[in-house]
Amino acid sequence: MIVFSSISFVLNAQINLNTTLSPKEHSIISIAALTAKGDLLKLKTELNTGLEAGLTINQINETIVHLYAYAGFPRSIRGLKTLMTVLEERKAKGIEDVMGVEASPINNENSKYDRGKAILEELTGVAEVNPKTGYAAFAPIIEVFLKEHLFADIFERDVLTYAERELVTVSVLSSIGGAEPMLRSHLNICLNIGLTPTQLQQFVGVIDITVGKQEAQVVQEVLDEVLKSKN
Repeated sequence: MIVFSSISFVLNAQINLNTTLSPKEHSIISIAALTAKGDLLKLKTELNTGLEAGLTINQINETIVHLYAYAGFPRSIRGLKTLMTVLEERKAKGIEDVMGVEASPINNENSKYDRGKAILEELTGVAEVNPKTGYAAFAPIIEVFLKEHLFADIFERDVLTYAERELVTVSVLSSIGGAEPMLRSHLNICLNIGLTPTQLQQFVGVIDITVGKQEAQVVQEVLDEVLKSKN
């Protein structure tokens, strides 16, 4: 059994210095995984759990919006509609949930491409180089979309920290399956921005409980490879 302890957590901190996942992080993982999987019945339960753990409405909104970049609009929109239902049911019971802060305005005159490039370099710890190779050379426009939209429009929003956004990302990649190379890259990012091996092992446990043993086994194998490469 995995025990998730309460920790103090500063919203705007981009590096997680704790050694265990917090209840909020546990909920972010479960909400993202179930939304990506399309299991709306279990999602309702986890949304209630997340709100009780202290996640704000805007933090959950941001979690579900973020994952559309990986699982698509249909999953994201159905997740948002499920959240709306949960909030209405809780309000009918006299529960007033906290809306929370909204994303801050972006006051940066650099192009979205340059901002996205800088954020990606910060996440990976690796400088972006030219000329492009692989898929970025084969279909240059998708590389532009990734920089401008995913890493600028989405990752730049400060409602969630980079660590929280990466937990959303690896949750979705773990749930949809068939995305092991991307999962490997983002697990490396998780380590680079301060999530610990212990936290990532706990992450596998959450996927096991929330999504299934088969998905968790795949994640464990990829994580083992990532951690072995660091030794």
